[in-house]
Amino acid sequence: MEVRRDADTGVAELVLDRVPAMNAVSTAMARGIAEACAALAAAPAREVRAVVLSSTHERAFCVGADLKERNALSDAELGRQRPLARAAYTGVLTLPVPVIAAVHGYALGGGFELALSCDLIVADPTAVVGLPEVTVGVIPGGGGTQLLPRRVGAARAAELVFTGRRVAAQEALSLGLIDRLTGEGEDRTEALALASRIAANSPVGLRAAKRALRTGFGLDLPTGLEVEDAAWRTVAFSGDRAEGVAAFNEKRTPDWPGE
Repeated sequence: MEVRRDADTGVAELVLDRVPAMNAVSTAMARGIAEACAALAAAPAREVRAVVLSSTHERAFCVGADLKERNALSDAELGRQRPLARAAYTGVLTLPVPVIAAVHGYALGGGFELALSCDLIVADPTAVVGLPEVTVGVIPGGGGTQLLPRRVGAARAAELVFTGRRVAAQEALSLGLIDRLTGEGEDRTEALALASRIAANSPVGLRAAKRALRTGFGLDLPTGLEVEDAAWRTVAFSGDRAEGVAAFNEKRTPDWPGE
């Protein structure tokens, strides 16, 4: 797992780089993802404003769990591995800043669940996504059964999970499995550009907006509005709010304090 950070833009990049295994998630890789996410989550708001999750492999974002490693594990060892695997997916899901997946090639099983854990998915025409876990005797265990219906609805998610079928990029866009379709090989470039645009905004505002979106989704409207109000109160009296209003009135670019 490689972490790249741009001090000028506040964009961090989490790079999946287990190339020989097409980024299959081994125990060591899961630990690396979780640790990298924990470090980014703990960074000051001004320093990390958006994250891109990308891959160095030419033909894959991530092909899911390392089934070769899994095949060698006893039941007891698999049970002990489970918390480490969950920590990887939860680490991406709970990052407090906007996260964008840059997907090309295969994003299957746990690989697609890593993408689903992001806020936005940018993909190129080579992308093939899916949750094929039932075809090997398990279920999506990295959040797929919960995140996919939140994206595409219960019935559509059920069809995709129950069949385990793979979905090519154009259909994935039409179904809402991805959010943007780029030119071939341009997924990372566009994801980084989108992250930079996002990161130009208030660090405090971005974190509060994500918290309101994630926490309020699925709640009844009155409760959701209370979640929004609580998030608003965390930014309304912040240094970022004061700087944003001053910069608007002075017709200049804000210099966000991130607090």
